[in-house]
Amino acid sequence: MINFGLVVIGAHTGEFLLDDIKKFSHKSCLLIEPVQYNFDKLKLNTSSFHRVMYCNKAISDVYETNKFYYVKEESVRKLGKHWATGIGSFKKKHILDHRYKRFKIEDSDIEATDVEFITFDDLIKKYSIKSIDKLQIDVEGSEYKIMKSIDFNKVKIDKVFFESKHFDDTFTEGEKLEEIKNILSSNGYTLKRVDKENMIAEK
Repeated sequence: MINFGLVVIGAHTGEFLLDDIKKFSHKSCLLIEPVQYNFDKLKLNTSSFHRVMYCNKAISDVYETNKFYYVKEESVRKLGKHWATGIGSFKKKHILDHRYKRFKIEDSDIEATDVEFITFDDLIKKYSIKSIDKLQIDVEGSEYKIMKSIDFNKVKIDKVFFESKHFDDTFTEGEKLEEIKNILSSNGYTLKRVDKENMIAEK
């Protein structure tokens, strides 16, 4: 079994993870990203680190193959929003709803592909995860499904950093977020808000 320094679900291209990967370079790191063009860049951007593992799948609460929607690479350039590479979801509506807040995205800017979804428990078994210093989750609204499925008695996790702004719907925090906060608190975590979009739970 392996003690991981960093596990990131929704690693995107890895550009904003370099400091954390460097911080945990004495331990194994696992980076998970389902969108192929992001995954290719992720491996390139983190190739200088020797203890990094990669997983080109999506994480959910059930094992299945399902449609996964994301912004086309050429549309990211057209829209002029580099962060659009990170807006991937099993719900097309979630991406389209960004046009009311962030950018003028159209249906033609979105691509879909069949992706293998595995559970967090599958992930633990596949990579022999014993413990995680920092688990980071940024999956555009799927945080609830993943976090609710984690058995905190099965794997030791010191910190959970997660995006909270899409918990109940696109740009909506509500009952689902409160439920997860209660689960984390009951498992001995102290929660605090990092900024208006993210939270961290620490033991």
